[in-house]
Amino acid sequence: MGGLLFRVAEQNRATLVFHLDGVACSALEGDTVLTAVLAHQTRLRTSEFDGMPRAGFCMMGACQDCWIWLETGERIRACTTLVGAGMRLCSYAGAVA
Repeated sequence: MGGLLFRVAEQNRATLVFHLDGVACSALEGDTVLTAVLAHQTRLRTSEFDGMPRAGFCMMGACQDCWIWLETGERIRACTTLVGAGMRLCSYAGAVA
């Protein structure tokens, strides 16, 4: 199954590897976490209130809908955080390694 986003431009940037829920994924240098995750799957996380899939809303850091967690438990905003090589992300809270 593909992601929600399909890259049609800017394909010549350096590739990096990050992990999402323990699975190795690739992104391009300069991608936000939101872009990197949605290039691989159709949701960023599930809502803690109703269990429905969430994929971000405003895409500019104003709405609080794009929270995702680092494996250390720290919560980050996916739409304004750049993905980094070796970054280890969890799509649900409480997934501390």
